[in-house]
Amino acid sequence: MIKLTAGQIADIVHGELNAPPDLLVTQAPVFDSRDVLSGCIFLALKGEHRDGHDFAQAALAQGAALVISTRLIAGPCIVVDDVLIALGLLARHIRRALPNLIVIGITGSQGKTTTKDLLAWILGMQGETIAAHSSFNNELGMPLTLMRCTQSTRYCILEMGASHPGEITTLCSIATPDIGVVLKVGSAHLGEFGSREAIASTKAELIQALGENGIAILGLYDNFTPTMADGRRLSVLTFGQTHQAQIRATDIDIREGRAHFDLVTPDGRAAVGMRLIGAHQIPNALAAAAVATALHIPLDVIASGLSTAEIASKWRMELHELNNLLVINDAYNANPESTVAALRTLSLFAQERGGQSWAFLGKMRELGESASQEHALIGTLAEEMGIDHLVCVDAPEYGLNILAKSDMRVHYCRTQSEARELVDHFTFGDVVLIKASRAEKMEELAQEIVRIWNQRAGLPE
Repeated sequence: MIKLTAGQIADIVHGELNAPPDLLVTQAPVFDSRDVLSGCIFLALKGEHRDGHDFAQAALAQGAALVISTRLIAGPCIVVDDVLIALGLLARHIRRALPNLIVIGITGSQGKTTTKDLLAWILGMQGETIAAHSSFNNELGMPLTLMRCTQSTRYCILEMGASHPGEITTLCSIATPDIGVVLKVGSAHLGEFGSREAIASTKAELIQALGENGIAILGLYDNFTPTMADGRRLSVLTFGQTHQAQIRATDIDIREGRAHFDLVTPDGRAAVGMRLIGAHQIPNALAAAAVATALHIPLDVIASGLSTAEIASKWRMELHELNNLLVINDAYNANPESTVAALRTLSLFAQERGGQSWAFLGKMRELGESASQEHALIGTLAEEMGIDHLVCVDAPEYGLNILAKSDMRVHYCRTQSEARELVDHFTFGDVVLIKASRAEKMEELAQEIVRIWNQRAGLPE
């Protein structure tokens, strides 16, 4: 964060100053007192279960320079009507104080975090790059990411999520992105938006917010995204796996679950061998390559970056190579598109290793009235892919259309405790996938499966 005094911050956020005006703030805000750094701002946010004001004193004791709060506390603070609004104002000020900073906004129904991680790896080889932690993509997380930038920061990569129309417009009013990336319009959050058309309109807010010198990076994976820049005088780069895409992948080969392909751009052709798991990583890689191409980064640097990048975010296609068992922990989140991709990866690994495939699937949230149908469709697709075992963890809807005579065994488990008992039926060479929406906390099941298998092999837990 650029250095600011308490007096300057109070003016920016239109707050009541209760601290020395020349008190210097040198670190970006935090909202968890355990994350305090000396000289930072502590945000006293009031949540559903906890009130940040209760932790303000602890934050100051650990080195926070200043608290932004909605009521007076004992210590240096700025009192505002709404802490989140104040955060947005402060982030907007910092963005405008860094005119040479290149800001890239990424949105889409799936792949935002992985694309962000891949792009951060590539851009980090060119200059100081700030990227969102985990999935910091809302009115709290995005400003916090932006405020980590300083005068030495060259690139800032922001995820932009939305749960209602207008939210991305608000985020863009803070970040003023130079480059906007739309990956794909899918069915995630369908229950909140009501239709894919409404989802597409919201994602398009990122492209509509770009200035005349902005660059739109658009995926060719649905019917909505390719037209989002129509009527705008913007530079446009498209990515996909067809000849119509300016940035594309050809000669695709999947080896040990990892994509190998030739990256084709207007600058030429280069081989890429990804370390990340799954063919569904190809669109994310192409999106990152498109941004890097727009920024005039050499093709060989882009291909090298995609081939060496390690994922930075937890529980996304994490591989656990155990003693004759492979566990794929993809429990961070789930929607129909990402679940199908994960099942394809599971099937490929099982075919390569000769063991049985086990898909432990929990609920996919936020699908609205189509939830039951979407879950049942996933179950049918798993059967068509030749998955050996479908384990429905508190989600019997997956098995609605599976007949009793199916070659795929369907296991209905009401709890994770019941599901982990199936470890008794694993055999050497089997491959296990754990996938569900974040709220299901299926990473706990993944950890238990790893622990139980290692325990039986006499390995440390």
